[in-house]
Amino acid sequence: MTELEKARAEINAVDSEMAQLFCRRMKAVRAVAEYKRERGLPVSDPTRETEVIARNALLVEDEELRSYFVTFLENNMAVSRRYQHRLLEGMRVAFSGVKGAFAEIAAVRAMPDATAVPYGDFQSAYDSVVRGECDCAILPIENNIGGDVGQVMDLAFFGPLSISGVYDVEIVQNLLAVKGASIGNIRQVISHPQAISQCAEYIRRHGFESIEAVNTAVAARTVAESGRTDIAAIGSDEAAAEYGLQKLEGGINRSNKNTTRFAVFTRLPVQSVTAGGRFIMTFTVNNEAGSLGRAVAIIGDHGFNLRALKSRPTKSLQWDYYFYVEGDGNISNDNGSAMLAELAGVCNSVRVLGSYDREISL
Repeated sequence: MTELEKARAEINAVDSEMAQLFCRRMKAVRAVAEYKRERGLPVSDPTRETEVIARNALLVEDEELRSYFVTFLENNMAVSRRYQHRLLEGMRVAFSGVKGAFAEIAAVRAMPDATAVPYGDFQSAYDSVVRGECDCAILPIENNIGGDVGQVMDLAFFGPLSISGVYDVEIVQNLLAVKGASIGNIRQVISHPQAISQCAEYIRRHGFESIEAVNTAVAARTVAESGRTDIAAIGSDEAAAEYGLQKLEGGINRSNKNTTRFAVFTRLPVQSVTAGGRFIMTFTVNNEAGSLGRAVAIIGDHGFNLRALKSRPTKSLQWDYYFYVEGDGNISNDNGSAMLAELAGVCNSVRVLGSYDREISL
C-alpha cells in the first residue's frame, strides 16, 4: 500500500468515526431544540457560541491547525442551527395585539421559526399558554420611559406560568397616516397609552389630541380603516407596512434609547442556571414595621444584587401589596436555596417566577 493509499484509508476510518459522532451530536442538538421549544428560547445564542468556540479551540495544540478547527466548529454550529430551525417549525408563540404590534416584532425576533399568534389582550395571550393552545407567550413587562406594565406583572404574580427569559427590544415610534395626509392636516393621534407617553413631548409640540388604543398596531389598523387624513397613529414601520400607511415622521419618541423588556412565559417549572444569572421573584410580607426591610436584607446578606423592587396591590385586601423583585445572581445553587429558605421565615409567601442566564437584546 502506497503512502497515499494509507493516508486515504486513515481518512476513511476517521470519517466513519466522525459519522457516528455526528449522529450522536445531532441527537443532543435535538434535545436542545426541545428544551428551547418548551421554554420559548431562541435558536441563536451568539454569546454562548463564541464562548464554546474559544474554549474548544484550545483543545487543538497545533497552532497551524487551530484556526482550521475554529472554522470546523463554526460550520458545525451552523448545521446545528439549521437543524434546530427545522425542528422548531410549528412552535406557537402568543402575543397581545395584531400584526405589526411591537409584541409581534419581539416574538418574531426571539423565535423566527415559530408562528406568532395574536390575542386581543394580555390576559388572553397568557391564558392561551395555560390552556396549551400556545407553547409560550411573550409579553411586555417594562418600558424605560413609560414604566412598568402593571397588568403583566399581575398576571405573573397571580398566574401559574414561569418566566424563561427576558428580551430587550428597541422601540422606534413613528407618525403613521393614510396616503395623501400631511403633518399639517393631523389633529388627532391614536396609540397605546405607553406609546403616547413615550411621544408626549412631540404630541404637545404639535398640539395633537391623543386617543388611547389597546396597542399600536390596532391604532394603525384603525387609522387605515378610517381613511381620514386628519388622524394619525403612533406605531412601528412594520405596522405601517401591514396596513398600507405612510410614515409622516420617524423616531418621534422623546428618547433614542426607548426600549421595552419582554418576558417569555411558559408552563414549565423555573429552570436552573449554571453560573451567574438573573432571577425574578415575588413575595408578600406582613404589614408591620421592618418586615420589608428584613426581606430585602436577607437577599443582600446572601450576596444577591437587587436590580428592581416594586410593589403592586394584591387586590385581596385593601392596602395590601405584593413585591416584585429582579436580581443578579444564581439562585439555583445552595446559597440561593438558603436565601429562599430564610425568606420563607419572614415572608407570607415567596415564589420564584424565573431564573435565566442573562437578558438578551433582540
